Amino acid sequence: MRLIGAGLPRTGTLSQKAALETLGLAPCYHMVNVLGDLDRAQVWRRALGGEEPWQEAFEGFQATVDWPGSFFYKKLIDAYPDAKVLLSVRTADSWERSMRKTIWGLFYGDTLMRDMSSARGRVDSQWHGFIEMMKEMLLRSGLIKDAADPELMASAMERFNEDVRQMVPPERLLVWSASDGWDPICQFLDLPVPNTPFPHLNDGAEFADRIVDGALGVLQERRAQDAPAIATT
Repeated sequence: MRLIGAGLPRTGTLSQKAALETLGLAPCYHMVNVLGDLDRAQVWRRALGGEEPWQEAFEGFQATVDWPGSFFYKKLIDAYPDAKVLLSVRTADSWERSMRKTIWGLFYGDTLMRDMSSARGRVDSQWHGFIEMMKEMLLRSGLIKDAADPELMASAMERFNEDVRQMVPPERLLVWSASDGWDPICQFLDLPVPNTPFPHLNDGAEFADRIVDGALGVLQERRAQDAPAIATT
């Protein structure tokens, strides 16, 4: 493990993944790896239960950004003492708006993606397990406490970032925002700047589309499986 991303979700983490892999820190672990293989959620459920299955979780990976990895950054910086730490940040109000439209909306909002996710959870035990794992992670994070108040939610993000600054030795830490682009990361990792634009990925619409499209696929497959039984009754 060469780099541990300590930044919260909705701080450009998918762009970070793409950037780090371009720089050679490939593959880089991200929530999309869990979404692509829902069996991985059980590893993180065990971590929430007190285990430290880092070798199993990160086998073959050179970096990690986004949850679930960043949720456990305090343990990971001890488990990988030679790894550098990237804290991705953005303004608190923009983070709160993005979080509310995406992750918070998925679990607690009056949204289509929440409805579709709930429907998928009724027929897909792996998805149900993933959602329950993520709900527990959100609750433990403290980020959604008093989430009805945007200012309190934004303040929770600022407290988290300050905790990272206090916890990680300064020589291991880079505080970075997506608008900073390549230069700070490359200097931090002592790597040359690529001759390509910095990637900018995963806006809120893409997040919702991923959830809804995934649910539709599973539900359509389940409907096809049930159709013969319905026809014979």
